[in-house]
Amino acid sequence: MSEELGGPYLALAVFCESVIEDKHGVLSLIRVIDRTIVTATGSEAPETMPAFPMNATMVVAFKSGFAKGSHRVKIRPINPDGKLFPEVMVPMHLEGDDRGQNLILPFRMVLEQEGLYWFEIYVGEALFTRMPFRVIYQRASIQS
Repeated sequence: MSEELGGPYLALAVFCESVIEDKHGVLSLIRVIDRTIVTATGSEAPETMPAFPMNATMVVAFKSGFAKGSHRVKIRPINPDGKLFPEVMVPMHLEGDDRGQNLILPFRMVLEQEGLYWFEIYVGEALFTRMPFRVIYQRASIQS
């Protein structure tokens, strides 16, 4: 690929609890996470994990390179069994060179099984990266 055709470039792709973005576009990521542990206790704890809401913030940051103009970012979540969740489309505008865009997305979805979830990030039809998120279910029994 010619250097004059390069870009955009992925700078960052993470889940975190929260994000602070100042007026200059500088990010502070609070508690970067890539897994969660769901715990059930007691004699009535279900054998399989009950559904629970995932509340996190997804941060995906791009730098332009030679790419300019409007682009479409697609996020495609996949559960541990390979089932696709509905895709999320986000517009992105790039100005070229070292300029870029930070996509800060509140992420709310109900996870119904333990295992490794994947979140594929596309620009147009090009796959840029895959973000893993592992859910671990633990049953704790109380002995008397």
